[in-house]
Amino acid sequence: MNNQKDNKGINEKGGKVISAGMIVFRNDEEGRKFLLLYHGRDYWNFPKGKLESEEKSRAAALREVEEETGLKETELKICGNFRTHEKFYYRSGKKNILKIVILFLAETKKSQIVLSVKEHEGYGWFKLSEAKKMLSKHKDSVKIIERANRYLSNQQRKEKKK
Repeated sequence: MNNQKDNKGINEKGGKVISAGMIVFRNDEEGRKFLLLYHGRDYWNFPKGKLESEEKSRAAALREVEEETGLKETELKICGNFRTHEKFYYRSGKKNILKIVILFLAETKKSQIVLSVKEHEGYGWFKLSEAKKMLSKHKDSVKIIERANRYLSNQQRKEKKK
């Protein structure tokens, strides 16, 4: 997938939107916790947003995380080569829109964030089991957080072997 694709339509009957974001986690005395943002109406998800013209996906993900959470790039440690995506269709008027969301994985030491009140109503740090419940209406998001957790567990095992 090309990082620099724009958001132009696929055809007259539909379109395409490319977004990027981050699965942000931190470790505390209770273990690994994932950051989810609350959008209202029982909708929780990762910090993410649309790519701007000519913007690369990683740069967009970092920008969106800062805009939505106040976490700066210097407060995030991006995890190796982890990158995943989800694709789904949604309706906008009479058009079917293909949405592609590219997600990276990053660790932070900060527990408090500065929420963008224009976009979100709240946030929380959740253990994997809790996060999966919060994301349960969006099966792809559940699979993505499971994939991220597996990646982190595998990395942890590799570090212990060294």
